[in-house]
Amino acid sequence: MFTESASAARVLLYAKHGCHLCDEAREVIREVCDQAEVEWREVDISADPQLLARYGEQLPVTFVDGRQHDFWRVDPARLRAALGTPR
Repeated sequence: MFTESASAARVLLYAKHGCHLCDEAREVIREVCDQAEVEWREVDISADPQLLARYGEQLPVTFVDGRQHDFWRVDPARLRAALGTPR
């Protein structure tokens, strides 16, 4: 379930508009998080110069429970494992 509440979200996706890898990551995250009933949040880093400078070459970047988990591609099995949910 997509949420704007940062405190409730276990998964955070840094992305930007027009990024095809971000689109793919979003779909994987949505599917895995929906199945696991885990909330997630997306942040468009385009409006934040600091985030853009730090993560702009690694997009999309995924965090789980506040720790960087993946960049460029999101592997569904790895994400499920990080969330502690079986297939």
